[in-house]
Amino acid sequence: MLVHDGLALSRHSLTALLEQHPDIRVVGSVDGIYAALEFAELNRPDVVIVSFDGRDEETVDVAEKIAILPTVRTLLVATACVRPVVRRVFAGGIDGMVRRGVPPERLFEAVHRVHRGERAFDTELAVAAVADGDCPLTPRQSSVLDRLHRGDTVEEIAARLSLSEGTVRNYVSTIVVNLGARNRIDALRIARNNEWI
Repeated sequence: MLVHDGLALSRHSLTALLEQHPDIRVVGSVDGIYAALEFAELNRPDVVIVSFDGRDEETVDVAEKIAILPTVRTLLVATACVRPVVRRVFAGGIDGMVRRGVPPERLFEAVHRVHRGERAFDTELAVAAVADGDCPLTPRQSSVLDRLHRGDTVEEIAARLSLSEGTVRNYVSTIVVNLGARNRIDALRIARNNEWI
């Protein structure tokens, strides 16, 4: 098993925890997601645990590349689990995802399930992946709000989503109204609190 975590203390703690289990052997521990990909390509560990904040799409991109390697299975351990990322992970080739706060027994169980070729998602995460969660936004409005959340300007959103700037402004106004927000900042706060972005 390979363990990835960008935070040294967290990585060492997770590695030490996993090594306490008699059926788990950690063969590597890395801090960079691209180092995890390189290690997995060269060594083909049975399971790669990728620990991350739950919002970083680049980490999910690389985890998907690891997951398609022959004989390698991938389990994500996330601090926050925002609905768009959970949906992407659930629909993609990644084998499992658990919250970082799960008890050790549940983590061990998830590792064993993934190792056996099963999928291992916390029930709450699986529900979040398939449910709308009462989000009042259309998929297009959600993508505009997600780009705002990432810090894109109206001009950048228009270019990225192939829309006119006026259309993007109209979407932003509609999002504010649909979320019952005072302004776009408040709309972002409401969406974050409900894990819609």
